[in-house]
Amino acid sequence: MTSTTDFTELDLDKVDLTDLAYFQDGPPHQLFARMRSEANPHWNALTGDEPGFWSFTKATDIAAISKDPATFSSARGGVFATTRGAAPVEVLREVILGMDPPRHTAQRNVMQVVFTPKLMRQKESAIRSIVTELIDDVIEKGECDFVDDIAVELPLRVIADMLGVPQEDRRQLFEWTNRLSYAAATADPDMGLGALMEISGYLTGITADRKANPTDDLVSRLITAEVDGERLTEPEVTFFFGLLMFAGNDTTRNTASGGMRALIENDAERQKLIGNPAAIPNAIEEMLRWVNPVVYFSRTAQKDTDVNGHQIREGERVVMWYSAGSRDPELNAEPDTFDVSRHRPMHQAFGGGGPHFCLGNALAKLELRVLFEELTRRIPDMQFAGPITRLTSNFSNELTSMPVAFTPGQREGTGIA
Repeated sequence: MTSTTDFTELDLDKVDLTDLAYFQDGPPHQLFARMRSEANPHWNALTGDEPGFWSFTKATDIAAISKDPATFSSARGGVFATTRGAAPVEVLREVILGMDPPRHTAQRNVMQVVFTPKLMRQKESAIRSIVTELIDDVIEKGECDFVDDIAVELPLRVIADMLGVPQEDRRQLFEWTNRLSYAAATADPDMGLGALMEISGYLTGITADRKANPTDDLVSRLITAEVDGERLTEPEVTFFFGLLMFAGNDTTRNTASGGMRALIENDAERQKLIGNPAAIPNAIEEMLRWVNPVVYFSRTAQKDTDVNGHQIREGERVVMWYSAGSRDPELNAEPDTFDVSRHRPMHQAFGGGGPHFCLGNALAKLELRVLFEELTRRIPDMQFAGPITRLTSNFSNELTSMPVAFTPGQREGTGIA
């Protein structure tokens, strides 16, 4: 079963969205549309010791849950659809992603000052230099794997620089990020915990150097940061580092590859951008809406409550399907049409709002804007040149390979990294 399957005759009562067969070709938007109109919210029963959950697919419901962390906890049951997520629940509670206020607020404030839009804009020149180098590396050949050569490399180089780790280590960062993605996709907390332990070992040398020779990078900031008057512990620094590495990579690379795919498949939309860089920022919002790189997160009800009239009991889990929310027709007209000139595209690619709204959203948008400004200028005729593959996951909308070909061009950079 794939997302291109006709879901019109499917018995919604039997749908289990932890079954990756529904996600073989990405988020099952036709199924989500039926769930919004016929079974919202949808009770997803599970077998064995795993508790079931309520699936929410309407944008207004997702926003309501997201903005009420006092009622809907990230810490109590974790943020994945099952208790076997990317890491054990007790470990997730030590990651800002799995914390509730006020602890979440205090730890988020450590990084909030670094990810302001103003400070992100100051990085534009450096990011454009990276994009120029990436395009230079492939433009004379007239072909590349867009995912591996461009979409992966851009955020890797940016986040490695921000964290203050050597660029030659960036592929190791990528390998750990991939393992965390696979752990989330396959509900393998042991794999995720193993990756975090390797990150901890790697950080031992980095943090020792920064304690002796602090700089203005994020690792130096983490080891000197204080929360409620106390320094972050070594495990807390590790979890922060792991989250920054994962989030700083996945959102951008998945939107870049999915956005480029959408432009190739909808050439009339691409033509709107060629020679018109002023249209790029709005197009990025449409790409985020269209791709929605993170498919869902879950919460657990802390008390009996309701979501827009639907009763939720204390202890029940709720899953917010952001991919469905971004295609909700109440949020955008004709949501299944990719339209880069759509007026103010609304989406939930960075979450439904509230305290867990993506901290790095300004950085992701900046990287994507610069990338597509340069791509539409220098490689305006990119086409598919081989089979496209993806990670089969209900958590991450992630392409793993997209071979492309284009008219060869000339290098523009200095060739000095």
